[in-house]
Amino acid sequence: MAKKAAEAKQQKGSDSAEAPAQEAVQVEGLQFDIPWEQLMDDERFVEVFLSDVLENYVVQQRWYGGKSSTMKYIELQEYFRIQHNEEVYYGLLLEVNFEEAFYQHYFLPIAFVSDESFAERDRILPLAIRGQEGFIIDAVNLEAFRRLVYERILMAEPNDTTRVRYHKSTEFRGTPYESSKFMGLEQSNTSIIINGKSVIKFFRRIYADKNPDYEMSRFLSERKGYKNTPAYQGSLSIMDTDNVNVTIALMQELVPNQGDAWDYMLKELHKIFCNLEYKGIRVDRLPKLELFQRINSRQVPPEIIDWAGLGVFLKLQKLAQRTAEMHIALGSEFEDTAFTPTRFNGDYEVWLKNRLLYMFQNRLNMVENNLGRLEGQALELANEFLERKNEIRKRFVNFDWTKLKGERLRVHGDYHLGQILVQGDDFFLLDFEGEPESTIRDRKVKQPPLKDIAGIFRSFHYAVYATIFDNPGKYPYPQDELFAAGELLYRYFVGVFLDTYVQMIQDHNINIGYSAERIFLLKYCMLEKAVYELGYEMNSRPDWAVIPLEGIRSIIND
Repeated sequence: MAKKAAEAKQQKGSDSAEAPAQEAVQVEGLQFDIPWEQLMDDERFVEVFLSDVLENYVVQQRWYGGKSSTMKYIELQEYFRIQHNEEVYYGLLLEVNFEEAFYQHYFLPIAFVSDESFAERDRILPLAIRGQEGFIIDAVNLEAFRRLVYERILMAEPNDTTRVRYHKSTEFRGTPYESSKFMGLEQSNTSIIINGKSVIKFFRRIYADKNPDYEMSRFLSERKGYKNTPAYQGSLSIMDTDNVNVTIALMQELVPNQGDAWDYMLKELHKIFCNLEYKGIRVDRLPKLELFQRINSRQVPPEIIDWAGLGVFLKLQKLAQRTAEMHIALGSEFEDTAFTPTRFNGDYEVWLKNRLLYMFQNRLNMVENNLGRLEGQALELANEFLERKNEIRKRFVNFDWTKLKGERLRVHGDYHLGQILVQGDDFFLLDFEGEPESTIRDRKVKQPPLKDIAGIFRSFHYAVYATIFDNPGKYPYPQDELFAAGELLYRYFVGVFLDTYVQMIQDHNINIGYSAERIFLLKYCMLEKAVYELGYEMNSRPDWAVIPLEGIRSIIND
């Protein structure tokens, strides 16, 4: 039936050149004389449901990741039931096909409601089932649905072999369902707080494999006892028609927190920049530090401590400790091949270069086509980026695995301040899905752990510049002097973090290479990250393209 729906959409597209454009499917007054429990078996319903109505709904959702492309049609890949006795919901696996000749898969749970006043913004299709008028809606809006998923996880059998699989951690001591609500910070997934103690994250964009967030969360908290990530509590998955395990939802501990590390860092940096005037700091007289030079917080010059305070450096040491502990846990597995450390080799080098050169060419095209949207320093740096493209490309090509002695591990993959929660003087690491642009296979490739460190360093750099951009006129200094102060402070952040991290990693025999190798990998991975960031900024906020462009220049100039 999914094939017929797809063929209908293709036919509609092929006829449009000769016939007048057809109007959107008229859905008023749809009647189906078939029980809800059998509705997905009705070809007429499926055809209507997969029409423009669903397309218009999907493109308006925050979790939809295809907004920069042109949707061609939606196909129903398959569906499954989420049920208990007479309570039935459908989980739909949708394939969104694009004019640009690629596709994405999404998960959409649906329910039928007859209450006129309910879920007005999340109605997908009005219809009547056996004379009962109502609406098809996204089921996550229903407390009954959220309760059912939680209870099915709570009652899960240890070795569920059914098609729809619920799993409960052996460490989870759940309590009966009391209440649930949306977490509110909705992005690519939908998170529901249960009983004020747990979070069920419904993955919206799905992949034909186990989700990395599920794998990493379960491995770290259940297998390795790593305490600074939300504890894995359970999951929901489905074995699809190709017998592939597809992760649908992940349940974790709700960690009380004071917000993420990005907001914390912006507040700290704002106070630090305000201190320039308050304490009469002369930026040109502050002691300099080479990038990647390790320095303990006790060794930070008194002039820097007087300006920035000691607290921020102590926090960075704690964050470095938690990061090192994560990599120590990931590097200490010798049974599960998905997590065992491995060496660099020729296959990895070929994979890395192909991936990065493709990305780099994409960013070059993007900058060339959007120069007119840039001005000032962003335009100057963009032209320099284009002029030095061969030099940058050579940096990516200059990766020789035979000279590297360290090991590769499963890593976070998208490590930045927004993926870290602040809890008092401590930090919790979360969201292990990996980079949004990467394929599911690429996200699971073992990488040098310094890739994560490069990611957090780039996030420090972003926070410095974001503070300057977000507070125009609040610091009575020329912008170039603020940039100079920010670059200097950034190097001390990097030095303090790196000192704690490297010491802990080496104490636990995780091989991240010798000193020159570490610096090479950090520069390489930071250049990769900055070029990756350039794509987001050129698409979303060209004024901020100056941040990754400045990062690229500073890396290749250093």
